[in-house]
Amino acid sequence: MLEKLRERLQAHAPQRMVIDLPQAAVLMPIVDRPEPTLLFTRRASHLATHGGQVAFPGGKREQGDPDLLFTALRESEEEIALPPSRVELLGRLSDVVSLHGLRVTPYVGLIPPDLPLAPDLGELDTIFEVPLTLFLEDRRHHTDVIPVDGRPYYVPSYHTAGQVIWGLSSMMLVELLAEGFGRPVSLHREPPDGRLCYFSERQLRAREALARSP
Repeated sequence: MLEKLRERLQAHAPQRMVIDLPQAAVLMPIVDRPEPTLLFTRRASHLATHGGQVAFPGGKREQGDPDLLFTALRESEEEIALPPSRVELLGRLSDVVSLHGLRVTPYVGLIPPDLPLAPDLGELDTIFEVPLTLFLEDRRHHTDVIPVDGRPYYVPSYHTAGQVIWGLSSMMLVELLAEGFGRPVSLHREPPDGRLCYFSERQLRAREALARSP
């Protein structure tokens, strides 16, 4: 499965945005277990931006970063003590724009199991893994319908082990599933099954604020 993923991502041509926005990058770490998992973090609740939300390790590009892959790996080492040398790059996905005006570039990497990872408690509450099968079998809790430039985006929301994976992270997941694993999922097509939850931009910002509340 992972070898096929590598082939598909290397053949993938992700979209690069040319808009002038601050840049950021994240790493989507797949843990190479007999049953592979995807590693997530939960942002510390006291953070002003994305506090309390589930996310992939990553952050803003700094002036000294030579490229965005370096940013993703540097931030992953700072946030979860993941050595860049232990990451096998599988590919890159398309840029996405956050609600806070960041152009975010996702990278997919394979990491060994059982590394001594630890969250930076100044930025994160926890690190956790989710079996890839949850996403491959599309076991979403519901679908958030999010307006982007006047167009509806159908973004899956996953509930697992007390965590909620939604928003920007789920948008990245959809491309990983579609392009990396050939799954019939799309942000632009209403799913055949499941509940729809409609959001306005104001409601999305209110949901983020609620996630930051103690």
